[in-house]
Amino acid sequence: MVLSILQKVLPVLITFGLGTLCNRKRIISPEGLKGLKAVVSNITLPAVLFSAFFTAEYSGEIALIFTVVFLSCGLGLAAGFGLRRFVQPYGKFLPFLTTNFEGGMLGYALFGLLYAGQTKIFAMVDIGQTMFAFTVFLMTLKAVGGQKTTPRELVGNMVRNPVLIAIVLGVLLGALGMGKWVLASAAGPMITDVIAFIAAPTSALILLIVGYELNFQRSLMRPVLRTVGLRLMVMAALLGIGTLVIFSLIPFEKPLFVAMMLAYSLPAPFIIPLYADVTGQGEYISTTLSVQTMVSIALYVAIAAYSLA
Repeated sequence: MVLSILQKVLPVLITFGLGTLCNRKRIISPEGLKGLKAVVSNITLPAVLFSAFFTAEYSGEIALIFTVVFLSCGLGLAAGFGLRRFVQPYGKFLPFLTTNFEGGMLGYALFGLLYAGQTKIFAMVDIGQTMFAFTVFLMTLKAVGGQKTTPRELVGNMVRNPVLIAIVLGVLLGALGMGKWVLASAAGPMITDVIAFIAAPTSALILLIVGYELNFQRSLMRPVLRTVGLRLMVMAALLGIGTLVIFSLIPFEKPLFVAMMLAYSLPAPFIIPLYADVTGQGEYISTTLSVQTMVSIALYVAIAAYSLA
């Protein structure tokens, strides 16, 4: 059992460590890191997501999970607004640290190590928060940051994002039955192999990037740890409510439950500094995300043990 857990966890820890080493020894420059991010976000991760939704079995189950996750993200955002006073003077961006989860840059990599070749299970959970992130989350984030966002700008952000394009295209073609038809054709194995080859480096690259970007400011540890604690409480409550609703309507499926546990244990989205003016709170946000990431890895060990039990 211990060896089986190590088999799932050790690649994560070692690759994380390599990412940190690449930063400290400047093996990869900041410009090089941007290049790696571009490869992941524009090529390898979209390939993973397109494959997952292109080959998924479409039923009411996906609609149920989408609805539950989307609504839970809304509840997490609302809870963050209500809890702002507990982390003053850093409460401005707390609502965005108590909702959503970093599926793209961490979740798929970790789930792929638990259930190789079954990324579509995690994708069913991730699609709800992805849609929330590019609509309600982003609109509210920009408003709090002092920017007004029009519906046209939101749509523009969505149609220019390769990850979202891959999800939408995969869902449309998969729901229309194209996935089954293509996979059953003579070209099916070749197409599957091409997509799998492109997607293969995703997990390692993501973990290298996340390890590289870990950043801890000791002077901010008190509000950061309080923020992390608040997120854990909110996400634990949302996980409990969400799984109760889902598995009261469909039969219990352990891989889906593991995907839910993993998703709700992940850190908040890493996009916060990209879409808002975080002047004066940038270090607080980056340190919080770094600590949340380390907590997620610790929880991943427990989740890995459960998945093998």
